[in-house]
Amino acid sequence: MQQTNDTTTSIYAQGTLDFVTVAAEFCAFLEQSSGRSKEQFVDTMLKLLPYLYMKATMVKRIESNGDFLPDDKVTEEDYNWIRNIIYSIMGNDDDYEELVFDANIQSDETKWCSISENLSDMYQSLRNFVSAYQIGVEDCMHDALWLVMDQFELFWGKCLVDSLCKLHQIRYKITADSDEDAL
Repeated sequence: MQQTNDTTTSIYAQGTLDFVTVAAEFCAFLEQSSGRSKEQFVDTMLKLLPYLYMKATMVKRIESNGDFLPDDKVTEEDYNWIRNIIYSIMGNDDDYEELVFDANIQSDETKWCSISENLSDMYQSLRNFVSAYQIGVEDCMHDALWLVMDQFELFWGKCLVDSLCKLHQIRYKITADSDEDAL
């Protein structure tokens, strides 16, 4: 009975519910982004991403025994649909080079990344998580919370930060270009 109380407490904690709300908003925005302008998309992402990061860091750390991990709801088609929407909006600004340190060869190297892939990877983790909350089975919600936070620490948190940096550069390039056109 104690585990159920711990599960219920963690999945309904205010910090968790705030995170669920922002995660659902992020997913809904991406799902409804077809036809948006680049300026509108970038502007909204520059507001949502920091908020999502902040809310993720406020979720209390929990453990899972892995018995109730929910099935993935995001299919490959869903992932590609979201990625194509973002890519069509971002166009030439989607791809960017990132400098990374390779510990094996003790050297820096560059790799190509894309905003559409980063945000789609985030979408996949967050939509699977939000779907578990929509179903409402508490043990699955608990394990989904553990999983999405584990993925945040290991993967999608960095995708968020990298995308935020690139979107910031794009946003203020757009503004600078618009200002130059006005002159």
